[in-house]
Amino acid sequence: MALRTNGVFPGLRRPRVLALGLVVCATLTLSACSDADPGPQAATGQAVPGGSVTWAFEVEPDTINPQLNGQTRVRPLFLNAYESLLTRDARGGYVPLLATDYSVSDDGLVYTFTLRDDVTFSNGEALDAAAVKANFAKLNDPDYDSQAAGQGPLAKLASVDVAGPHQVTFTLTEPYSPFLAYVSSVFLVAPSAYDSPDITAGGPGVAGTGPFVIDSFTEGQEVRLVRRDDYDWAPSIAAHTGPAYLDSVTYRFLPEASVRLGALTSRQVDVIDGLGGNDVEVVKGDDRLEYQSSSTTGSPWSLYLNASAGPTQDIRVREALVAAADVDTILKSVYRGNRERAWSNVNSAEVALYDPALEGTYGNDPALANRLLDEAGWAARDSDGYRVNAAGARLTISIYTTPAFTADSHEVVLQALQAQLRQSAGFHLDIQSVDQGTWIDHFVAVDYGASDNSISGEGATALEWHWLAKEAGGAVNLSNFSDAKTEEWLAQAASSTDPAEQAEAYRALQRYVILEQFLVLPLIEGQSQIAAGRWVHGVAARPYFGEPSNLYDVWRDRA
Repeated sequence: MALRTNGVFPGLRRPRVLALGLVVCATLTLSACSDADPGPQAATGQAVPGGSVTWAFEVEPDTINPQLNGQTRVRPLFLNAYESLLTRDARGGYVPLLATDYSVSDDGLVYTFTLRDDVTFSNGEALDAAAVKANFAKLNDPDYDSQAAGQGPLAKLASVDVAGPHQVTFTLTEPYSPFLAYVSSVFLVAPSAYDSPDITAGGPGVAGTGPFVIDSFTEGQEVRLVRRDDYDWAPSIAAHTGPAYLDSVTYRFLPEASVRLGALTSRQVDVIDGLGGNDVEVVKGDDRLEYQSSSTTGSPWSLYLNASAGPTQDIRVREALVAAADVDTILKSVYRGNRERAWSNVNSAEVALYDPALEGTYGNDPALANRLLDEAGWAARDSDGYRVNAAGARLTISIYTTPAFTADSHEVVLQALQAQLRQSAGFHLDIQSVDQGTWIDHFVAVDYGASDNSISGEGATALEWHWLAKEAGGAVNLSNFSDAKTEEWLAQAASSTDPAEQAEAYRALQRYVILEQFLVLPLIEGQSQIAAGRWVHGVAARPYFGEPSNLYDVWRDRA
């Protein structure tokens, strides 16, 4: 499963992921279409309001409630209709959005936000301190979100208090350095939404403050948004003020890469994401189209090995699997050089946390893998070439995937890894595609051998979700591993105000889980890829996060 679509927050109801992040903004402005009269505005480059844009998504949302959705690949949709207290600039600094400013007490326990006094939700409700408090109270309600309430950053939250009509304070139980990033990432909705029949599935009844409003959701087909004409509180990093340029935006769900590309080249859609292995060169070779790629933050797409069940309980088996994998060869074959191999379980864009010393230190060593498996009691092979133990049982590593979170040709990568590990070391990767509910059942039962995952956003938070004990907030601890060392490093980093001390704790954790415990096989660095027609202007990567931005500044040529 992958959080980008691909990251997941497994839970009893649905996988989810919270995206935070750090990356330098990569902005793309698309020039006029070469095969059509672009209209007078293209000659000057001046934006002209009106028109619509259709964006083809690889993944369909499982809900369009932004607080419950766990699919990072559809997050750009939510950025159009919902906003947070702060946003980020290209350097990772905090920029006022719904809040005008904030302060943190000297002891790191109290965060105070002053809100704008001119913001309303799209249903007319005012954004005030009471509305913010209502949102966080609901987020911490297990009846609303059973998998997140009381976990992670919310576990540190002692109270949310209204200090004035437009001033709200968050008080923590202990200092927690990632809290500002978390609280600034939460999409706020109108308090009345929690009583709406749309609250679970999302939709028009879940009002936000963004420049667009969700107009309709047709399951299996599309989500349509329309411009909010009274919007006038864009952040300072936006390219203009006032309402969005476009009249409407439609996100169509087209899971096949070839279909998306065909829809773009035939101008049935204007923008696509999730390019296939050969599609990048096709786009680059078409002068009607523009290609954009940006690095994202958080954790890369990786295979997490279950330390509490099956053969991977044995550290020698885990080390053998990591040693046997030749990830570079697989990625070159599947993506034709258009993806970057991951070495850690935070993306390299997280410069402050990433440990480059991990690069080139493991993998592509079948001799080591075979020696370890012999020592672990998997010395023989059956007639199909798979390793077996003395009892004749195969060395089977079960991997469950679900279409709701499979994207970017990851299933092809897993199949290539399956063939490679069989040939080089005799592993049997039993890859099964199941529905989302079945996947959750396996996660709860902890009866899988490995699980794939990635998280887009803040690397520090991603490390906590992956390596804290589940009962302590490790919502995506897919390796089912936590010990005194991991707990100490995470606690040290979270409580420290010294960036260097934080970084060293996080890097020590990375080295430990990868090089000493062999709990994760990093595969692909986080990356956002977009192709768009040159008749569309202003498509950009979101500052700091690297994921696609909203369409507030986007406009299109109109004859």
